[in-house]
Amino acid sequence: MFWKFDLHTTSHIDTLLEKEDVTLTEVMDEEDVLQECKAQNHKLVDFLLRPQCMEDLVTFITQEPSTDVEEKVKYKYPNISCELLTSDVGQINDRLGEDESLLMKLYGFLQNEPPLNPLLASFFSKVLSILIGRKPEQIVDFLRKREDFVDLMIKHIGTSAIMDLLLRMLTCFEPQQLRQDVLNWLNEEKVIQRLVDMVQSSQDEDRHSNASQSLCEIIRLSRDQMFQVQGCSEPDPLLTTLEKQETVEQLLSNIFDKEKNESAIVSVIQILLTLFETRRPAFEGHMECPPGMSHPSFSVNHSILEAVRPRLKDFHQLLLEPPKKNVMKTTWGVLDPPVGNTRLNVVRLVASLLQSNTHSINTELINLNTLGVILDMYFKYIWNNFLHIQVEICTAMILAMPPAPTDNQPDTEQDHPRESILIKHLFQKCQFIQRIVDAWSSNEKEQAEGGRRRGYMGHLTRIANSVVHNCDKGPNGAQIQQLISELPEEDRERWEAFISGQLADTNKRNTVDLVNTHHIHSSSDDEVDFKDSSFHPDSSLQQMQQMTSNFIEQFGFNDEEFADQDDVVDIPFDRISDINFSLNTNESANIALFEARCKEKIQQFEDAGSDEEDIWDEKDVTFAPEAQRRPSSGSTDSEESTDSEEEDVKRDPFEVSNPSTDDRMEVDTGWDAYCDGWLCTNVVPPSSSSSSSKDCGSSEAQEEPCCEQRSITETVINGSMKETVSLTVDAKTETAVFKRSAKHTSTQNWIDGKHPCSCSGFGQRTKP
Repeated sequence: MFWKFDLHTTSHIDTLLEKEDVTLTEVMDEEDVLQECKAQNHKLVDFLLRPQCMEDLVTFITQEPSTDVEEKVKYKYPNISCELLTSDVGQINDRLGEDESLLMKLYGFLQNEPPLNPLLASFFSKVLSILIGRKPEQIVDFLRKREDFVDLMIKHIGTSAIMDLLLRMLTCFEPQQLRQDVLNWLNEEKVIQRLVDMVQSSQDEDRHSNASQSLCEIIRLSRDQMFQVQGCSEPDPLLTTLEKQETVEQLLSNIFDKEKNESAIVSVIQILLTLFETRRPAFEGHMECPPGMSHPSFSVNHSILEAVRPRLKDFHQLLLEPPKKNVMKTTWGVLDPPVGNTRLNVVRLVASLLQSNTHSINTELINLNTLGVILDMYFKYIWNNFLHIQVEICTAMILAMPPAPTDNQPDTEQDHPRESILIKHLFQKCQFIQRIVDAWSSNEKEQAEGGRRRGYMGHLTRIANSVVHNCDKGPNGAQIQQLISELPEEDRERWEAFISGQLADTNKRNTVDLVNTHHIHSSSDDEVDFKDSSFHPDSSLQQMQQMTSNFIEQFGFNDEEFADQDDVVDIPFDRISDINFSLNTNESANIALFEARCKEKIQQFEDAGSDEEDIWDEKDVTFAPEAQRRPSSGSTDSEESTDSEEEDVKRDPFEVSNPSTDDRMEVDTGWDAYCDGWLCTNVVPPSSSSSSSKDCGSSEAQEEPCCEQRSITETVINGSMKETVSLTVDAKTETAVFKRSAKHTSTQNWIDGKHPCSCSGFGQRTKP
């Protein structure tokens, strides 16, 4: 949103367009040309609207680029030209849609001989599609004046971009009346018949596929439009033409009366399957009629069935003699011949015909024994699950559908219950029950010998369960029970033993939970338990301790297993779990002490204006070599430690100026040099004597007896003057006194200061 606040930087295109001799390619070489065009840069748009620039843009997307251009930049300018023309800028759309010379140049791309360049075809289709959406009336008028438009579209139907353009013309025209006019115009141009002629063996596979897909999409789009616009008085002319009996007969004639071609056969079957669609189910094999099936767009036209019925024998023959396929070697054996796409689609067509539940179609299938052939394929191709699911759908529909009404037995007749001729054929002619039991027994025998379970056994289980279910609760239950009772006694006993034994055991195994759900609760149960339970500190800590002790054994590795042995702290979790601690939340005493300390002010040294020498001034100090180190001499180093940690820039007044010389006192920086146990207790000023002292050292140091007074004396040579410096510490009065030549004394009160071991101690110094 930089442009909202006018914070965007000036594009280089503006500077470039100020040149008088700037060319279109120079502008197109700019990286932000598309962004600037979509942002409707006035200078850029005005430049592109020049007649020569518009003509060049159209030329880029309609003419093959030069072969001398490097391949990676060969389609650079055509691509940018397409993006500029489809950037949805109103001025560009107006100029292109209203200039007939530009439209003729664009239309000339269709007049090229096939095959079209697929990339340029996509550019052409995209530009024309945007014009159809933005300038529908002008584009329709222009195309209707071109008498060869439909011929050229059909001629190039093998190019997917042209197929997309054709479908675009059927959907994007608004208002509804304009769309109806376009449909009528295309129907008058016999676009359906021309697409049907593309689906025959003399055409290539691309034309088969795209023509078939176009017809299928026309069917779906037209039916959806009829369902959405129920008040439309005029039917869809293209759908009406497609559902005519002669159109379907022409489709079937193209594949059966000429040389067999698998691509053409599959394409025609796809069109028939789309015509038989009542409404696409949520999952394949759905048998319930959806709401609204009585609507014209969701009912199967009787003329389609009448056109297909005479050709059922040809489809049946395809199951027996499919187009020649090469032998296929698989990991488990040789397929000679394999199922193939043709036979698989024929089985799908049979399933759709059975769903129509038409008596004439059912009778023809029975006479041809098409169901028997399909069952033979099911048990032969044991690993083709695409085939197995289609056969399962066929058998499930036969068992669950009510009998199809006939002309001499109306649907309203109730005196004699009608019987399904398909169920009778399935149980008697196809020996459905016997084949299920035989296949099951054969699979068990093969598995007992170490073989593999056959691939159709899961579908066979569901088929057997469908028989049992419809025998008990289905609309044809009485007929199924009667047919089973009429089986030979041996077959009937085998079936009864099968459903009570092997089938029941299989169903029981299939319903067993894969995991033990006895201790598994839903998240809602856990939430209720969480709300109802009360957490006590003791019980919660105990649970944590129990979990910690065995956490590593159950959930992972101990990190210490991968550490060096010297670094391992060998403390088991059980010991850690025994630690008890308590927190004293009474902060009143500490708060009062803290506030008292904050109110106190550190007194400034009152040395200003004194003529006496300031002992705190930095000067060169040299210790006499005969000075002896006292066991508890630590005051000087204590000063150094405290001052250095408070402020690094300060130096100790007794710091040796030249540590490299031999005439200096040996200083021990160890702990013994600072305290002998008594100095570990912080000094509290008399005003706060009622408060308890805080220990900064170990607990054992507090138990040692403290002497009342200790004194340390050192001889210091300060320039030409020899001075004696002594430090006296009085434990009772809690004071430390420095003395130098009996003239100058200095008292240091450590107000709530800390031992030199602490980095935050501070003190107050006063003179006597």
